[in-house]
Amino acid sequence: MRANSVTKEPAIQQWWADNKIYEQIAERADAEMFTLHDGPPYANGDLHIGHALNKILKDFVNRYQMMKGKRVRYVPGWDCHGLPIELKVLQSIDADARKALTPIKLRKKARAFALKTVDKQRDAFRRYGVWGDWEDPYLTLLPEYEAAQMEVFGQMFLNGHVYRGKKPVHWSPSSMTALAEAELEYPEGHVSQSVYVAFPLVSGNIPDGFPAEHASVLEAGASLAVWTTTPWTMPANAAVAVNDKLEYSFVKVTGASGDVEKESSRMVGKTLVVAQGLVAEVATTWGLTLETLCTVPGSALVGFEYTHPMYGRASPVVAGGDYITTDSGTGLVHTAPGHGQEDYMTGLKFGLPLLSPVDDKGLFTDEAGDDLVGKSVLKDGNEACIEKLRHSDALILQEPYNHKYPYDWRTKKPTIFRATEQWFASVEGFRDEALAELDKIEFVPASGAKRMRPMVSGRNDWCISRQRSWGVPIPCFYDKETKEPLMDKATIEHVTEIVRTKGTDAWWELDLVDLLPDAYKDKADSLVRGTDTMDVWFDSGSSWAGVVKSRGLKYPADMYLEGSDQHRGWFQSSLLTGVAAAGKAPYEKILTHGFVLDEKGYKMSKSLGNVIDPRLIIEGGKNQKTEPAFGADTLRLWVASTDYTSDVLIGVNILKQTSDAYRKLRGTLRFLMGNIGDFDPLLDAVPYDQLPSFDRYALRRTADMLAEMDRAYATHQYSQVTAQLQSFTAFLSNVYLDASKDRLYVESPTGVPRRCAQTVVNEIVTRLLCVVAPIAPHMAEEAFTALPYKPGHESVFLRGWVDAAPEWTAGMDDAEAGFWATALAIRGEVNRAIETGRNEKILGASLEAKAVIYASDAALADAITTRAEELKQAFIVSQLEVVSSVDDVTAKCGGQCVGACKADGAKCARCWGYFGGLGSDERHPELCPRCTPIVIEKDPSLRVPAKKAEEVAA
Repeated sequence: MRANSVTKEPAIQQWWADNKIYEQIAERADAEMFTLHDGPPYANGDLHIGHALNKILKDFVNRYQMMKGKRVRYVPGWDCHGLPIELKVLQSIDADARKALTPIKLRKKARAFALKTVDKQRDAFRRYGVWGDWEDPYLTLLPEYEAAQMEVFGQMFLNGHVYRGKKPVHWSPSSMTALAEAELEYPEGHVSQSVYVAFPLVSGNIPDGFPAEHASVLEAGASLAVWTTTPWTMPANAAVAVNDKLEYSFVKVTGASGDVEKESSRMVGKTLVVAQGLVAEVATTWGLTLETLCTVPGSALVGFEYTHPMYGRASPVVAGGDYITTDSGTGLVHTAPGHGQEDYMTGLKFGLPLLSPVDDKGLFTDEAGDDLVGKSVLKDGNEACIEKLRHSDALILQEPYNHKYPYDWRTKKPTIFRATEQWFASVEGFRDEALAELDKIEFVPASGAKRMRPMVSGRNDWCISRQRSWGVPIPCFYDKETKEPLMDKATIEHVTEIVRTKGTDAWWELDLVDLLPDAYKDKADSLVRGTDTMDVWFDSGSSWAGVVKSRGLKYPADMYLEGSDQHRGWFQSSLLTGVAAAGKAPYEKILTHGFVLDEKGYKMSKSLGNVIDPRLIIEGGKNQKTEPAFGADTLRLWVASTDYTSDVLIGVNILKQTSDAYRKLRGTLRFLMGNIGDFDPLLDAVPYDQLPSFDRYALRRTADMLAEMDRAYATHQYSQVTAQLQSFTAFLSNVYLDASKDRLYVESPTGVPRRCAQTVVNEIVTRLLCVVAPIAPHMAEEAFTALPYKPGHESVFLRGWVDAAPEWTAGMDDAEAGFWATALAIRGEVNRAIETGRNEKILGASLEAKAVIYASDAALADAITTRAEELKQAFIVSQLEVVSSVDDVTAKCGGQCVGACKADGAKCARCWGYFGGLGSDERHPELCPRCTPIVIEKDPSLRVPAKKAEEVAA
């Protein structure tokens, strides 16, 4: 029963490696191929329990497909480029060393760090019992992978889906690079300083569409009231947008209201413009009393100009779109095309200037003015803008605003929207094709489709360039004077071939002339190489080309399997690159899992002290009593038992429960195998049609279990596998094996009754090892190699899935199966009656009992009578009597339809059954007629001479 996992599991893994079991499966000839393509984790730190959940789920999928005879090759991978690894390198060196870092020095340090981390993580994954090409994984830093990625980029560029432009992107001042949406997080508790600002309308410039009857409201002057949570974007204001479908009111501030005077009281006497539907709300927020002078349609405001309160420049009122609502704010939107996506689109529509007076560090540039230059837009620059608005009497109100705000997921610091020159994938150019491909994908769970489709349909252009050194370069050259880019089919193909042989370091190491194809070498002196690298999501999103296609795996892959956050990450980047470059999705099925929380449902964090290390679960801690070693199979069994489609819980108590379930399963296998130690199915198996009905019923239950297991594995419902395992082992332990002990222990070792039970036990062991193998492979392999006969294969995984024999279902009709289901229900009643007898001190062991049964149904009564001998064994009683009435039961046992009373006769010293004919052989007066010949057969010295035997018989 001692699994001794710390020692045994590594030994079994070494046995797999020595015998190349995985390799034999991966190289199966003429077998259908199955490909689960691995999403690469970052090579930047230790593994956590979420990694274990992910990789073990993948191994369940792969091992089941192996058991079903598929040719399965799993190529694990690692994401080796990008900011996460670059940050680790920078954090490991001092400030002076950082200043001395050239791009190529940084790249070499980053590469060394990534490779070291890969080795460490690889060892941990293997210890989980995960099979794969661990000696030949894919790394996004390998030259062949980088070349394949560059080919994807080139194909997208040639297809017209990649362009360079200046537009606002998520920018991280702390990292000094553009970020993708998937690189953002939105922590709770962010507070911005929001402001309501008055933009005075230019007097005398009334658009034709403004109602003449309301012109008088403009005579004393009026201001547009806008609201923003980013005051630092005020220097970039280029317009105020309104919704031409809404109504807007000119309101006069007639006084202040409320007990506390707000700074908004300076607005008393002024006329402001707000959306009609927000008048009451802003009056309460501002602490002002407002009098509506007139109301006009939003279209009537279009064409007005206003004066910027900080710079005095005139800007227009324009018609925005449906994004302008009365849900919050004032219904008029401060528009800065250089700092917002919707603002940018509005700017394109109306030809607004693209102002963005902010540098890479998030500091104001000279363009913002002498009093702002050098200030941080997220700190003192933001406060300075608010003060300038206050000083110009344009500030209506300042107040804190708690909301979700994007942070850099690595530095944990706020980001900004900022217009910069970047490379973009024009998703609009292939969005319809991507959505059409998405509709063909199978999602597990199905809700994943509803989550991912809106993300793709609403996707803006994808910023694929990054301002970092550690990555795959965008192979573009720029004119020194005009800054015009030079990139075409010839340049991309030339650089790609260099990368294929030398890696991407060549982009920084080679002379520029060597990076150019022959047709452009004469232009080398007038060009510079680009410094942008590709988004790491483009790196991993190209893996279908760098791994699946290039290594000859099945394409599109059968499955991608990752956490649910990858709907906006790797699943999406893979879909977009696949469709844009190759015209189709690179996968046929997406399976997603949730995150791992502690037992109380809290997110794991070092500060809470609730982080659980997978290594500690497997190997145990210094104090094995408080931190026992559960082994990899127990960790895997925990994964299988979870509803992974949502967040899952783990903790000490859960692991102890899982360990108990593991021991129960191991104990059942041990008991089964302990009873076939002298059994060889080729020599000793009893044909199906010669088995007793109860044995055939056990095989029918086994067939049903196997079918359910097959379905559960095929549909990735692993918790159903563990539930079925628990249910079936309970049937075995509590019913079949319990009832079969008499035959297994008491009957003649080679007798037909025992061989029948052994036949069934062996068939059950064979199927149990099948269904256990994907989840607990070490235990299954250990058991398989310990079988007392040669099973015909080296490994349980080479033998594969063993289906139920057809006759197990066809050979027992529903009526016979129904009888045994009823009989087991009666067995439960018999057990209760025996327990009552024990409590009353009438009975002890169940073999002391006679079961007395009344069945009102004549057919059932007849069936019980006919099968009385089998039922005695099934009920584990010495005698069984069918009576004709309830009164008979009551008279004999005091029960109703089912009762138990003391059995007749005396107790056999060997089998403990009660018999009327005990002691018929004078040599063994304590043995029953069944046990006597078995004992004599075992010991020839006890055999009676023939003449004496005749006398005894007489």
